[in-house]
Amino acid sequence: MAIYLTKESKVLVQGMTGAEGMKHTRRMLAAGTDVVGGVNPRKAGQTVDFDVPRSLEGLGGAPGAVPVFGTVAEGMAATGADVTVVFVPPAFARAAVLEAADAGIGLAVVITEGIPVHDSVAFTSYARRNGTRIIGPNCPGLITPGQSNAGIIPADITKPGRIGLVSKSGTLTYQLMYELRDIGFSTCVGIGGDPVVGTNHIDCLAAFQDDPDTELVVLIGEIGGDAEERAAAYIREHVTKPVVGYIAGFTAPEGRTMGHAGAIVSGAAGTARAKQEALEAVGVRVGSTPTETARLVLELLEAGG
Repeated sequence: MAIYLTKESKVLVQGMTGAEGMKHTRRMLAAGTDVVGGVNPRKAGQTVDFDVPRSLEGLGGAPGAVPVFGTVAEGMAATGADVTVVFVPPAFARAAVLEAADAGIGLAVVITEGIPVHDSVAFTSYARRNGTRIIGPNCPGLITPGQSNAGIIPADITKPGRIGLVSKSGTLTYQLMYELRDIGFSTCVGIGGDPVVGTNHIDCLAAFQDDPDTELVVLIGEIGGDAEERAAAYIREHVTKPVVGYIAGFTAPEGRTMGHAGAIVSGAAGTARAKQEALEAVGVRVGSTPTETARLVLELLEAGG
Protein backbone atom coordinates (compact mmCIF):
# COMPACT_ATOMS: atom_id res chain seq x y z
CA MET A 1 0.00 0.00 0.00
CA ALA A 2 0.92 3.66 -0.23
CA ILE A 3 -0.70 7.08 -0.15
CA TYR A 4 -1.50 9.23 -3.18
CA LEU A 5 0.97 7.51 -5.57
CA THR A 6 1.31 3.83 -6.57
CA LYS A 7 2.74 1.69 -9.34
CA GLU A 8 -0.64 2.04 -11.08
CA SER A 9 -0.32 5.84 -11.32
CA LYS A 10 -0.03 7.19 -14.85
CA VAL A 11 1.92 10.42 -14.92
CA LEU A 12 1.91 13.43 -17.24
CA VAL A 13 4.65 16.07 -17.06
CA GLN A 14 3.66 19.66 -17.76
CA GLY A 15 6.85 21.31 -18.98
CA MET A 16 8.49 18.01 -19.90
CA THR A 17 10.31 19.49 -22.89
CA GLY A 18 12.09 22.17 -20.84
CA ALA A 19 15.51 21.63 -19.31
CA GLU A 20 14.27 20.77 -15.82
CA GLY A 21 11.35 18.77 -17.14
CA MET A 22 13.61 16.69 -19.36
CA LYS A 23 16.13 16.02 -16.61
CA HIS A 24 13.61 14.94 -14.03
CA THR A 25 11.40 13.02 -16.42
CA ARG A 26 14.44 10.92 -17.22
CA ARG A 27 15.01 10.35 -13.50
CA MET A 28 11.37 9.47 -12.90
CA LEU A 29 11.44 6.95 -15.74
CA ALA A 30 14.62 5.42 -14.36
CA ALA A 31 12.82 5.00 -11.04
CA GLY A 32 10.05 3.04 -12.73
CA THR A 33 7.43 5.78 -12.89
CA ASP A 34 4.86 5.22 -15.64
CA VAL A 35 5.32 8.57 -17.40
CA VAL A 36 2.74 8.42 -20.17
CA GLY A 37 3.15 11.86 -21.72
CA GLY A 38 4.28 15.43 -21.61
CA VAL A 39 2.22 18.59 -22.11
CA ASN A 40 3.34 21.51 -24.28
CA PRO A 41 0.87 23.13 -26.70
CA ARG A 42 3.71 24.29 -28.97
CA LYS A 43 5.10 20.76 -29.35
CA ALA A 44 1.92 18.72 -29.46
CA GLY A 45 2.23 15.63 -31.63
CA GLN A 46 5.96 15.24 -31.10
CA THR A 47 7.64 12.53 -29.08
CA VAL A 48 10.67 12.72 -26.81
CA ASP A 49 13.03 9.77 -26.67
CA PHE A 50 14.38 8.93 -23.22
CA ASP A 51 17.03 6.26 -23.42
CA VAL A 52 16.76 5.29 -19.77
CA PRO A 53 18.20 2.04 -18.39
CA ARG A 54 16.56 0.36 -15.42
CA SER A 55 18.21 1.61 -12.22
CA LEU A 56 16.13 -0.47 -9.79
CA GLU A 57 14.93 -4.04 -10.09
CA GLY A 58 11.30 -5.08 -10.23
CA LEU A 59 9.86 -1.75 -11.33
CA GLY A 60 7.28 -1.20 -14.00
CA GLY A 61 7.03 1.56 -16.58
CA ALA A 62 8.29 1.62 -20.12
CA PRO A 63 10.92 4.26 -20.82
CA GLY A 64 11.38 5.18 -24.45
CA ALA A 65 9.43 7.49 -26.69
CA VAL A 66 7.09 9.68 -24.63
CA PRO A 67 4.37 11.54 -26.56
CA VAL A 68 3.72 15.26 -26.12
CA PHE A 69 0.13 16.48 -25.91
CA GLY A 70 -1.26 19.96 -26.39
CA THR A 71 -3.33 19.95 -23.19
CA VAL A 72 -3.70 17.97 -20.00
CA ALA A 73 -7.19 16.93 -21.09
CA GLU A 74 -5.83 15.49 -24.34
CA GLY A 75 -3.14 13.61 -22.46
CA MET A 76 -5.65 12.18 -20.00
CA ALA A 77 -8.00 11.11 -22.78
CA ALA A 78 -5.23 9.37 -24.70
CA THR A 79 -3.42 7.71 -21.81
CA GLY A 80 -5.69 7.52 -18.77
CA ALA A 81 -3.25 9.69 -16.80
CA ASP A 82 -4.30 10.48 -13.23
CA VAL A 83 -1.23 12.44 -12.04
CA THR A 84 0.52 15.48 -13.45
CA VAL A 85 3.89 16.90 -12.39
CA VAL A 86 4.28 20.63 -13.04
CA PHE A 87 7.71 21.93 -14.08
CA VAL A 88 6.61 25.18 -15.72
CA PRO A 89 8.09 28.62 -14.82
CA PRO A 90 6.41 30.60 -12.01
CA ALA A 91 4.64 33.01 -14.34
CA PHE A 92 2.81 30.14 -16.04
CA ALA A 93 2.22 27.87 -13.06
CA ARG A 94 -1.23 29.20 -12.20
CA ALA A 95 -2.54 28.59 -15.70
CA ALA A 96 -0.95 25.14 -15.80
CA VAL A 97 -2.54 24.03 -12.54
CA LEU A 98 -5.93 25.49 -13.42
CA GLU A 99 -5.78 23.60 -16.71
CA ALA A 100 -5.02 20.36 -14.88
CA ALA A 101 -7.88 20.94 -12.44
CA ASP A 102 -10.27 21.75 -15.28
CA ALA A 103 -9.31 18.45 -16.90
CA GLY A 104 -10.25 16.65 -13.68
CA ILE A 105 -6.90 15.07 -12.93
CA GLY A 106 -6.71 13.52 -9.48
CA LEU A 107 -3.26 14.69 -8.36
CA ALA A 108 -1.13 17.66 -9.42
CA VAL A 109 2.42 17.82 -8.07
CA VAL A 110 3.66 21.41 -8.37
CA ILE A 111 7.45 21.48 -8.20
CA THR A 112 7.83 25.12 -9.29
CA GLU A 113 9.19 27.55 -6.71
CA GLY A 114 8.78 31.31 -6.68
CA ILE A 115 5.06 31.27 -7.47
CA PRO A 116 3.33 34.43 -6.19
CA VAL A 117 1.22 33.70 -3.12
CA HIS A 118 -1.95 35.07 -4.71
CA ASP A 119 -1.51 32.61 -7.58
CA SER A 120 -1.08 29.74 -5.13
CA VAL A 121 -4.21 30.78 -3.26
CA ALA A 122 -6.14 30.89 -6.52
CA PHE A 123 -5.11 27.51 -7.89
CA THR A 124 -5.16 25.57 -4.61
CA SER A 125 -8.71 26.68 -3.80
CA TYR A 126 -9.87 26.10 -7.38
CA ALA A 127 -8.30 22.64 -7.47
CA ARG A 128 -9.90 21.72 -4.14
CA ARG A 129 -13.34 22.66 -5.49
CA ASN A 130 -12.69 20.55 -8.59
CA GLY A 131 -11.50 17.48 -6.70
CA THR A 132 -7.82 17.75 -7.65
CA ARG A 133 -5.29 17.23 -4.87
CA ILE A 134 -2.30 19.59 -5.03
CA ILE A 135 1.10 18.63 -3.64
CA GLY A 136 3.21 21.78 -3.32
CA PRO A 137 3.97 24.27 -4.70
CA ASN A 138 7.71 24.69 -4.14
CA CYS A 139 8.11 21.06 -3.16
CA PRO A 140 10.20 18.02 -4.13
CA GLY A 141 7.12 15.94 -4.86
CA LEU A 142 6.45 12.48 -3.50
CA ILE A 143 7.77 8.97 -3.87
CA THR A 144 6.45 5.53 -3.08
CA PRO A 145 9.72 3.58 -3.16
CA GLY A 146 9.69 0.61 -5.48
CA GLN A 147 6.51 1.83 -7.15
CA SER A 148 6.54 5.40 -8.47
CA ASN A 149 8.29 8.74 -8.12
CA ALA A 150 6.59 12.04 -9.03
CA GLY A 151 8.97 14.96 -8.68
CA ILE A 152 12.64 15.40 -7.87
CA ILE A 153 13.19 13.14 -4.83
CA PRO A 154 16.17 10.80 -5.38
CA ALA A 155 14.86 7.28 -5.89
CA ASP A 156 17.97 5.36 -4.91
CA ILE A 157 18.52 6.49 -1.32
CA THR A 158 15.94 4.26 0.36
CA LYS A 159 13.72 1.23 -0.22
CA PRO A 160 10.10 0.17 0.34
CA GLY A 161 9.25 -0.12 4.00
CA ARG A 162 6.89 0.72 6.82
CA ILE A 163 7.58 4.38 7.62
CA GLY A 164 5.46 7.22 6.27
CA LEU A 165 7.12 10.63 5.93
CA VAL A 166 5.61 14.09 5.50
CA SER A 167 7.93 17.08 5.33
CA LYS A 168 8.02 20.79 4.61
CA SER A 169 11.71 20.54 3.69
CA GLY A 170 13.06 18.78 0.62
CA THR A 171 16.60 18.46 1.96
CA LEU A 172 15.42 17.00 5.26
CA THR A 173 13.16 14.60 3.37
CA TYR A 174 16.23 13.21 1.64
CA GLN A 175 18.28 13.06 4.82
CA LEU A 176 15.66 11.13 6.81
CA MET A 177 15.08 8.79 3.87
CA TYR A 178 18.79 8.04 3.84
CA GLU A 179 19.16 7.77 7.61
CA LEU A 180 16.31 5.23 7.74
CA ARG A 181 17.11 3.45 4.49
CA ASP A 182 17.55 0.07 6.18
CA ILE A 183 13.89 0.11 7.22
CA GLY A 184 12.41 1.90 4.24
CA PHE A 185 9.28 3.93 3.56
CA SER A 186 5.71 3.42 2.42
CA THR A 187 5.44 6.91 0.90
CA CYS A 188 7.46 10.12 1.37
CA VAL A 189 5.59 13.37 0.72
CA GLY A 190 7.33 16.72 0.41
CA ILE A 191 4.46 19.16 0.94
CA GLY A 192 6.51 22.34 0.38
CA GLY A 193 7.34 25.24 2.66
CA ASP A 194 5.41 28.12 1.10
CA PRO A 195 2.74 29.96 3.14
CA VAL A 196 0.03 28.33 0.98
CA VAL A 197 0.22 24.65 0.05
CA GLY A 198 -2.37 22.29 -1.36
CA THR A 199 -1.71 19.36 0.97
CA ASN A 200 -0.69 19.81 4.59
CA HIS A 201 0.60 17.71 7.46
CA ILE A 202 -2.91 16.81 8.59
CA ASP A 203 -3.91 15.51 5.16
CA CYS A 204 -0.91 13.20 5.12
CA LEU A 205 -1.36 12.11 8.73
CA ALA A 206 -4.94 11.07 7.93
CA ALA A 207 -3.82 9.14 4.87
CA PHE A 208 -0.99 7.39 6.71
CA GLN A 209 -3.33 6.54 9.58
CA ASP A 210 -5.57 4.74 7.07
CA ASP A 211 -2.70 3.00 5.24
CA PRO A 212 -2.30 -0.53 6.64
CA ASP A 213 1.33 -0.77 5.56
CA THR A 214 2.45 2.39 7.38
CA GLU A 215 3.42 1.55 10.95
CA LEU A 216 4.99 4.86 12.02
CA VAL A 217 4.95 8.42 10.70
CA VAL A 218 7.81 10.91 10.60
CA LEU A 219 6.64 14.53 10.55
CA ILE A 220 9.16 17.20 9.58
CA GLY A 221 8.20 20.81 10.18
CA GLU A 222 9.95 24.12 10.40
CA ILE A 223 9.61 27.52 11.99
CA GLY A 224 6.82 29.83 10.91
CA GLY A 225 3.05 29.55 10.88
CA ASP A 226 1.03 27.13 12.96
CA ALA A 227 0.83 24.03 10.75
CA GLU A 228 2.68 21.86 13.24
CA GLU A 229 0.53 23.03 16.16
CA ARG A 230 -2.59 22.19 14.15
CA ALA A 231 -1.07 18.82 13.29
CA ALA A 232 -0.51 18.17 17.00
CA ALA A 233 -4.17 18.85 17.72
CA TYR A 234 -5.14 16.43 14.97
CA ILE A 235 -2.79 13.76 16.27
CA ARG A 236 -4.36 14.00 19.72
CA GLU A 237 -7.82 13.24 18.34
CA HIS A 238 -7.26 11.01 15.34
CA VAL A 239 -3.84 9.35 15.07
CA THR A 240 -3.17 6.09 16.88
CA LYS A 241 0.09 5.22 15.14
CA PRO A 242 3.37 6.47 16.64
CA VAL A 243 4.63 9.79 15.25
CA VAL A 244 8.19 11.10 15.46
CA GLY A 245 8.85 14.76 14.71
CA TYR A 246 11.65 17.10 13.81
CA ILE A 247 11.42 20.89 13.60
CA ALA A 248 13.96 22.80 11.55
CA GLY A 249 15.01 26.24 12.75
CA PHE A 250 15.87 26.10 16.46
CA THR A 251 18.71 28.57 15.90
CA ALA A 252 16.82 30.95 13.60
CA PRO A 253 16.77 34.60 14.73
CA GLU A 254 13.35 36.01 15.58
CA GLY A 255 11.48 37.96 12.91
CA ARG A 256 13.62 36.94 9.96
CA THR A 257 12.41 34.97 6.96
CA MET A 258 14.61 31.91 6.48
CA GLY A 259 14.73 29.96 3.23
CA HIS A 260 11.13 28.98 2.67
CA ALA A 261 8.73 31.85 2.27
CA GLY A 262 6.59 30.54 5.13
CA ALA A 263 9.41 30.32 7.65
CA ILE A 264 9.04 33.53 9.60
CA VAL A 265 8.77 33.86 13.36
CA SER A 266 6.95 36.65 15.20
CA GLY A 267 7.37 36.72 18.96
CA ALA A 268 6.59 33.32 20.48
CA ALA A 269 4.37 32.27 17.59
CA GLY A 270 5.90 29.95 15.05
CA THR A 271 9.08 29.16 16.95
CA ALA A 272 10.66 25.75 16.86
CA ARG A 273 10.34 25.48 20.64
CA ALA A 274 6.59 26.19 20.56
CA LYS A 275 6.09 23.57 17.87
CA GLN A 276 8.17 21.01 19.74
CA GLU A 277 6.17 21.59 22.91
CA ALA A 278 2.85 21.24 21.07
CA LEU A 279 3.91 17.94 19.51
CA GLU A 280 5.41 16.52 22.68
CA ALA A 281 2.24 17.39 24.58
CA VAL A 282 0.33 14.87 22.43
CA GLY A 283 2.93 12.12 22.73
CA VAL A 284 5.07 12.84 19.67
CA ARG A 285 8.78 12.28 20.29
CA VAL A 286 10.73 15.16 18.73
CA GLY A 287 14.39 14.86 17.77
CA SER A 288 16.86 17.70 18.23
CA THR A 289 18.72 16.73 15.03
CA PRO A 290 17.81 14.62 12.00
CA THR A 291 20.12 11.86 13.24
CA GLU A 292 18.48 11.83 16.66
CA THR A 293 15.09 11.79 14.96
CA ALA A 294 16.11 8.67 13.04
CA ARG A 295 17.31 7.07 16.30
CA LEU A 296 13.93 7.76 17.93
CA VAL A 297 12.20 6.04 15.00
CA LEU A 298 14.40 2.99 15.39
CA GLU A 299 13.72 2.86 19.13
CA LEU A 300 9.97 2.98 18.62
CA LEU A 301 9.98 0.35 15.92
CA GLU A 302 12.19 -1.96 17.96
CA ALA A 303 9.83 -1.51 20.93
CA GLY A 304 6.87 -2.37 18.73
CA GLY A 305 5.59 1.19 18.43
